Amino acid sequence: MAPKPPKSSITCHNCGYDGNSITAIRCDLCKQPLELNYALNSNSTIRNSVSNSKKTTRYRFYLPNTWLTLVSILSLLLGGSLFFWRSQSVSTQNFQRLGDRGNSKAIVILGDTFSGYSTFRSDRLRQALKEFQIEAHYKDEFNQARRARLLNEGQADFLVTTLDQFLKQKPQGKIVGLINYTIGGDAVVLNTKQYPNLRSLQALNQLVQQRRSQNQLSIIFAGDSPSEYLGLLLDAKFEAFRLLDFQTIKVVDAADAWKQLQSNSNLAAAILWEPFVTKARQQGYTVVLSSRDTPGAIVDVIVAGDRLLQSQPEKISAFLEAYYRLIDTSTSDRLLLQNQIARDGNLSASDATTVMQGIDFFTSVEAKNWMRDGTLEKRINSTAAVLALTGRMEQVPPAPQNLFTYQFLDRAASHTQKLISSIRSDNPKLADSLLEGVANDTNSKFETASNLGNLRVQGEIEFQFGSTTLTRKGKQTLDRLAKQIAEFNSQTVAIRVIGHTSRKGLADLNQKLSQQRAQEVINYLKQRGLQHKMFAVGKGFSQLRGDISPYDNRNQRTEIQLLRLKS
Repeated sequence: MAPKPPKSSITCHNCGYDGNSITAIRCDLCKQPLELNYALNSNSTIRNSVSNSKKTTRYRFYLPNTWLTLVSILSLLLGGSLFFWRSQSVSTQNFQRLGDRGNSKAIVILGDTFSGYSTFRSDRLRQALKEFQIEAHYKDEFNQARRARLLNEGQADFLVTTLDQFLKQKPQGKIVGLINYTIGGDAVVLNTKQYPNLRSLQALNQLVQQRRSQNQLSIIFAGDSPSEYLGLLLDAKFEAFRLLDFQTIKVVDAADAWKQLQSNSNLAAAILWEPFVTKARQQGYTVVLSSRDTPGAIVDVIVAGDRLLQSQPEKISAFLEAYYRLIDTSTSDRLLLQNQIARDGNLSASDATTVMQGIDFFTSVEAKNWMRDGTLEKRINSTAAVLALTGRMEQVPPAPQNLFTYQFLDRAASHTQKLISSIRSDNPKLADSLLEGVANDTNSKFETASNLGNLRVQGEIEFQFGSTTLTRKGKQTLDRLAKQIAEFNSQTVAIRVIGHTSRKGLADLNQKLSQQRAQEVINYLKQRGLQHKMFAVGKGFSQLRGDISPYDNRNQRTEIQLLRLKS
C-alpha cells in the first residue's frame, strides 16, 4: 500500500506516485530519482572556491524557515526559475532534472560546490559513465548532517565530503575512494598590521595574556569548513594556542574574514582560503601555519552507502573507474583540469590556477596505496583524535580499518598502471607523478627559519638523574611526539629542541647537560624515521620558570619548537 501523501509533495514521473516530500531525492514507492527540488536547509553550508566576483571562496547562507517555505512554493510555481541567494559559481547543472526516471542504473551523488568536486559535476564524467550504462546525478546538499542522513535513507548512493565530517556525521557507508588533500589552501594569518610583534603562536599567546584584563581578542574564520578544522588542529597540537582564549567569530565566507581582519582592531588572527592568504602575505600580515605544513590534514573522500555496497557493488567499481580515468587524464594535461575548474566555478584562468595550487588530487594508485599501507588508517586516527580532544567526538573509532575498503579500486588502479607503463619511456617524470602524486619541492634555508610555536607535548620527556639517558617514560613520550611531528611537512617545517635545567649545580655543567639532552631527543626522534631538519639548543638554567623555585626539578624540561622554513 502506498504511503499517505503529505500536504506538499512531488509527483514521481516514473510510477506516478504523488506523495513524495518536497525534500526527497528518490521516490518513496519506486525509489527512482525525483525532480531536484529547491528547498534548502536553514543551516546550509557551501564550501566553494573563488567566486565570480573574485571575492568569495566558501560560503554559508542562512535562510529563515518561514522564508524557506515561501521560497519553496514560489520555486515550484515558477518551475524552478527563482534566483536563490547563492554564489554565482554554483553550476546550473545542479538545478537540472535528475535524469531518466525509468533508468534503473541511475545513481545520486551528494556534495557541494567545492572546486575539488568539479569532476563529479562535469559532463565528462556523465559521458564516461554512459559506457557502463550508468546515469549520474550530482546534487548539492550543503548541510553535512542532512547529507549523511539522505545516504542512510537510500536517497543517495554516494557522498563526497571531508574526512573530519565523515567521522563526525558517521554516515552508514564506507570510504571507497580518495579525492584530494589541500596543500596550503587554508592558512592561519596573524594580524601583524595591528600588532607588529605578532609573528608566531608564542607571540599570540603573550598578547592574549596581556589582554586578559581588557576585551578578549578574537579569531575569525568561515564556519563549518576546513578552515574551522585547521583551527581545531592548532588547538590540539600547540601549547600556545587555545580557541577558548578567543572570542570566536564564524562568518559566511573567507572574503568576510579577510575584510574584517583589515578593519577590526580586536582581531588577532584569521583563518583564510586562497586567494586571500596570498593577499594577506603581500600586505604584510604573517602566515603562521597552513595546510601545506600539515599535508593530509584536510582530506576529501568518496563514501558509498551501505545499501549500494550490499546490493550493487559492481556500480561502485564502474563509478570509480570512470572517475579516476578522468583524474589520470587531468594529471597528464593540467590545462584540461584548469579549464574544467574555471568553467565549473565561472572563474578566470588565473583564479582557477590559484585554486589548483591549493589542491592535490589522488590518482587511483595513490588512493589504493593510502588504504593498503596504513596511511589512511593513521589519518583517520589523527583526525579523530583532534575531534575528540576538541570535544567534537566522544572517542576515536576503535577499528578505523572497518571504515574504508579498497576492493573497488582494482579496476581503476589497473587502468592507471597501464597508463603509467605506456608513457614511462617517453615521460618518466609524468609517470612518477601519476604513481606518487605531484611533489611540491621547496628550496628552504634552515638558517632563516621563523618560530611557529611550541608543540604541545603529551607527557614528560624524562631523563635519568644527572644523565642524558632517557627513561622508559621519556621514550614513550617521544614515541607519541614522533607521530605528531610526522604530520608536519618536512619541506616547510623544521624542529628546534631546547633543553633546560634547574639552578642546582655549576652553570657550565648545566649548560652542557641541557645541550646534550636536547641532542639525545633529536637522535631518538630520527631513529623513529623523521626526515625533518632538527637542531639542539641548551639553555642551562638561563630561562627558569617564573612560577616555581629556581631549584625545583620541574625547571628541567624540554621544549619542542616548530620553525617555518623560508622558501
